[in-house]
Formats: sequence, structure tokens, C-alpha cells
Amino acid sequence: MKFSIDKNLSFPDAVALMFDKLGTDKIMALASSVNDYVMVRNVSCLFYDGKIWFKTDKNFRKTRQLLQNPNVALCWSGVQVEGTARNCGLVVDEPERRFEKAYRQYLWGSYNKYSHEDTEIIIEVTPRYVEIWDTSDDQYAYQIFLDFEKESVEVKPYDKKDA
Repeated sequence: MKFSIDKNLSFPDAVALMFDKLGTDKIMALASSVNDYVMVRNVSCLFYDGKIWFKTDKNFRKTRQLLQNPNVALCWSGVQVEGTARNCGLVVDEPERRFEKAYRQYLWGSYNKYSHEDTEIIIEVTPRYVEIWDTSDDQYAYQIFLDFEKESVEVKPYDKKDA
């Protein structure tokens, strides 16, 4: 099996690969849970400083869930991120308004529809564990597992070549 990446991928290279796959912005599915009640919904995400960022209304159910249980999962295509969410306060109170500027640039439709200055907060997600599904150059599936706490990476083939 020929991999499209080095099977001995370093942790920093694997993190770079993850953020390269995600790009600047994506609509991701966000899962959260409180008292074994699980919810999933789409959120418009930005990626910078090694984190995942999105905004939400401070009065939404998902926000109440995130404040009670900050353990979340986000998924887009073959990238699944398990992490910890943190409320960073109102979008309009962020120094230099970095998030707002990037959100306006990359996610204009969402920015234009859902900007309520007095209730929108920024949520920062710090990745803890990531699973990336990918395909080798010769079309065999494999997984890349990133453990952010151990700063380790494992590449595992999924498909087996017929003998």
C-alpha cells in the first residue's frame, strides 16, 4: 500500500495536515451532551492559533450545554475532532475583533444572517483527540489518530490489499 503521506508522520506535521484539510473555514457538525442528552447541529467554524472557533447566541440551548459540559466533538468530512469548548465572551468585546473580521471575510453569509452584537459569543475549541480518514494515492483508506495530550500520532491502514 502506498500512502499519500509518510506513515512515520510527526505530531506537528499531523496537526498541520489536519488544519490544512480544514482550511480557513468550514461548516462542521457540533455534538454536545448534558446528562446523557446529546445534541448535534451545524456551526460555522474558523481555524487559527491551533484552535477551532465559532460563534453562537449566548441564549441558545447548545450554549447552555457547552457551559455545563465543555466536552464536544466536531466533524467535517473525514476529520473528527474531540475537544474542550470555552466561552471567550461577546464577539464585540474581543480585543482587535480578530474573530469578527475573519468571520466576515470567510463566512459572509452566516455573518450577515446571524450577527446580533449584544448576544453573540465566541467559542474556542481546543482539540484533545482527532481522527482523520484519508485515502492513499492508490486508493486504500487509512486513519490518522492525533492525541494532543500525549502529542502522539498513529497512522493505521484500514483497507487490506488482496493477496
